[in-house]
Amino acid sequence: MASASAIKELQRDLETQANALSKIQKDISKNHQVRKQYTIQLGENELVLKELDLLKEDANVYKLIGPVLVKQDLAEARGNVGKRIEYISAELKRLEGTLQDLEDKQNSKKESIFKLRQKMETIQAGKS
Repeated sequence: MASASAIKELQRDLETQANALSKIQKDISKNHQVRKQYTIQLGENELVLKELDLLKEDANVYKLIGPVLVKQDLAEARGNVGKRIEYISAELKRLEGTLQDLEDKQNSKKESIFKLRQKMETIQAGKS
């Protein structure tokens, strides 16, 4: 009878671990989506910066604010795009660290689930 209650306890633990693993996997998927968006934005901003670098200092630069194009200083435009690139790069680095943590947690949960399954099989084999 003790082995039946032990199996039920292990099954509850296994279910809890599986739910936690599922949540981690969803977080990893969400992280990948956000990183993809930031990577696209980074590429776009780097392209804009290259285009701005091709301009002469007296060139007219306009910034779209709502439905209106507003004239902007070239140096200011370069500075704004440069800051945006720094921000996006920092976010990508932060997301990379978060992803690494999530993958470590995922591996830990998988190992934990594997050990719980082994315990259950051992108890069930001893019961037979």
